[in-house]
Amino acid sequence: MTFSFWAKNRSVLIYSVSLAALLFLMKWLEWRFIIVDYSFELYAGAVAFIFTLLGVWLAIKLTKPKTIVVEKEVLVKTSDFVFNEGQFARLGLSKRELEVLQLMAEGLSNQDIAERLFVSLNTIKTHSSKVFEKLDVQRRTQAVDKAKKLSLIP
Repeated sequence: MTFSFWAKNRSVLIYSVSLAALLFLMKWLEWRFIIVDYSFELYAGAVAFIFTLLGVWLAIKLTKPKTIVVEKEVLVKTSDFVFNEGQFARLGLSKRELEVLQLMAEGLSNQDIAERLFVSLNTIKTHSSKVFEKLDVQRRTQAVDKAKKLSLIP
């Protein structure tokens, strides 16, 4: 069956293969002439394309916004602060508890307060809990806020 197919269509197959080969040869020659005739233009185009990509990349790198960190020092006038001795006496805070409260207001941790006052961490925890109890608060931020409102710390 396959032999009869080849025998019937032999001339069609030969013509189609020869036309495909001729078409391939013509396209290959056309490509060769384009490359030879326009080689300078092709190289110049390739170089221009590469430099365009390089320029775009460089522009993106150079125009990228840079992050700049600016530190500001803010001076706070503490000369206007007047210590409220009446509230201090009414609450019954000790001088050491007031010192701990002032260091809490500066944002120091319990460990930092203990190192600054040359006492143990447990002592600072005890003073902190007494301050919370006397000011009737639950957290450090509440204690600092209430102490500022009562004019115990600046």
